[in-house]
Amino acid sequence: MEMDHKMMDHEHQHGGGATGGMMMDHGDLKKRFFGSLILTIPILLLSSMTEMLFGIEIRFTGSDILLFVLATILFFYGGWPFLKGMIGELKGKSPAMMTLISLAVITSYLYSTVVLFTTNGMNYFFELATLIDIMLLGHWIEMNAIMKAGNALSKMAELLPKEAHLIEENGTVRDVALQGVGLRQRLLVKEGEKIPADGKIVKGATHINEAMLTGESKAVEKQSGDEVIAGSINGNSVIEIEVSRTGEDSYLSQIIKLVSDAEKQKSRTENLSDSAAKLLFYIALAAGIITFIVWFILSSNWAEAVNRAVTVLIIACPHALGLAIPLVVAKSTSLSAKNGLLVRKRNALEEARLVNTIAFDKTGTLTEGEFRVTNLEAENELDFLRVFASLEAQMSHPIATSIVALAEKRGIALQAAENVTALPGVGLKGDVDGKLYKVVNTRYLEGHLSEVEQIRARELSAAGKTVSFLLSGEKVLGFVAVADEIRKSAKETVSGLHAMAKKAMMLTGDTKGVAEKIGTLLGIDYVEAELLPEDKARVVKEFEERKEKIMMVGDGVNDSPALAASSVGVAIGAGTDVALETADVILSKNNPKDVLYLIRLSRATYKKMMQNLWWGAGYNVVAIPLAAGVLAPIGVILSPAIGAVLMSLSTVIVALNAMTLRVKE
Repeated sequence: MEMDHKMMDHEHQHGGGATGGMMMDHGDLKKRFFGSLILTIPILLLSSMTEMLFGIEIRFTGSDILLFVLATILFFYGGWPFLKGMIGELKGKSPAMMTLISLAVITSYLYSTVVLFTTNGMNYFFELATLIDIMLLGHWIEMNAIMKAGNALSKMAELLPKEAHLIEENGTVRDVALQGVGLRQRLLVKEGEKIPADGKIVKGATHINEAMLTGESKAVEKQSGDEVIAGSINGNSVIEIEVSRTGEDSYLSQIIKLVSDAEKQKSRTENLSDSAAKLLFYIALAAGIITFIVWFILSSNWAEAVNRAVTVLIIACPHALGLAIPLVVAKSTSLSAKNGLLVRKRNALEEARLVNTIAFDKTGTLTEGEFRVTNLEAENELDFLRVFASLEAQMSHPIATSIVALAEKRGIALQAAENVTALPGVGLKGDVDGKLYKVVNTRYLEGHLSEVEQIRARELSAAGKTVSFLLSGEKVLGFVAVADEIRKSAKETVSGLHAMAKKAMMLTGDTKGVAEKIGTLLGIDYVEAELLPEDKARVVKEFEERKEKIMMVGDGVNDSPALAASSVGVAIGAGTDVALETADVILSKNNPKDVLYLIRLSRATYKKMMQNLWWGAGYNVVAIPLAAGVLAPIGVILSPAIGAVLMSLSTVIVALNAMTLRVKE
């Protein structure tokens, strides 16, 4: 039963962002940032900029050598992630943020080194240090916000038990590792245990909870000859199964493959800051070259021409642009966490505002996922419930537990029921107080109920409820109806989506009648029922192929392929680890209405991102021409000090704007 490890070798897709497609290690960025920050302090004290801005000159024997050594260490240690990224971008013939940052870093380092040892001019080690620090900080913030993705596939494998009870040919039972189980071998499955392998029941009858795998809200009755699925949970009866599928052929492995394929195919949102950086790179490079040529032609002064060109290249470096997106992402992630949303993948915040249709799983998402008694009708409710609950106490399926829970809530003492046995496809029978009783379904009593009772039973069934009758002999003592209750916030969620001009869809493994009834009550636009996991993923893909962006909201293993295939996957927090690990966003409050907040947050986040990109890159519209000297004829030339102030001001504006991110309720 060993899983195919190739399935496990998948990649979680993350936005390239300011990394220019280069994935950085979160821990390494943190270490480099603080190391560079420490080196920056003496560099600032010894640089020309400190003298110019504050009139403080720190000089001693060997101070220039010390400044050069510290700057060189900082250049290679702090600047290496960007230099490495530049190499990758140039190899891919796609210069962007990494190349732009590296251009400014290399230019300021080389120019400052020449100035330091050949002239008394102003060096740019100040710019080198602050640029590297700010860029490392920005990338660290970004990676901290997006590098929280887990491994959904390993979580799926954990659904299987590590051992199985193997039945030998001589009838003895021994525990073996799951990997040692082969086809057509017999396994013993005890009460409450997970089914270790796909197979069919060869001895015994039970109820199997397959909700986490198929989405069916009821425990499914199983008897000899019926198929069982690995990872589902056995009820309160011991059964024997014969293994029919192992390894990558198993049902669970097929779900794993679906999730893996969907995650690999998931599109990545184009990163706006990287696009802006790519454009800015070409503008800065062209402006620097043109500035050098024009100044040299006009002044015949190499030093002045080089100084002007270098000033342009350094001022063009995106201090604020490097923080424009990460700061907004960090703020929006913080806001979402405070409101019960855990954003695991950054792209979710960029995509959520664009979704056209929100697809919901039913059980545990739009409904509570727990059966409750909604109707009880009998001549003597206390006696009826006492007998009914005493019989059902021997069972473990959701209907039984809901009835027992009601009896306990009403303080009814249960009696010992004897000779309790299942009636396949019908219900059960047993003795209470020496008297034989039966619990049966509507189908069993067809033709034996009064017209009034038949009408009532049909009404309840049409409302998505399961009706069970208690019989004494052939006399109907009464009935109970149980249902998986709709969440109070579900209707508000659907109404809120319609107010946003978005559509709601239900994808469920439950029966068509129950699904359509709930869909009608909630006002859902599309209802798809009786779906297997691959069917849910197929429906999502069909919508996506029609250029509709889908947000999938679910909580079970059966939702995982659809969560991965959708533009935005959202997991209800009380769901399985698999759904949580596959999703882009987790609703920790278990409230589907938080989907509305997610969409509003996405809109507000995108708006702030666009504002910050304009602030981060917009100052170059003024700064680069001034640095190039377009106003030199009237005596206006942008000094490096003023350029540094402009960049700092732009960075402060970007940071403050990100911090003002708010979401309207």
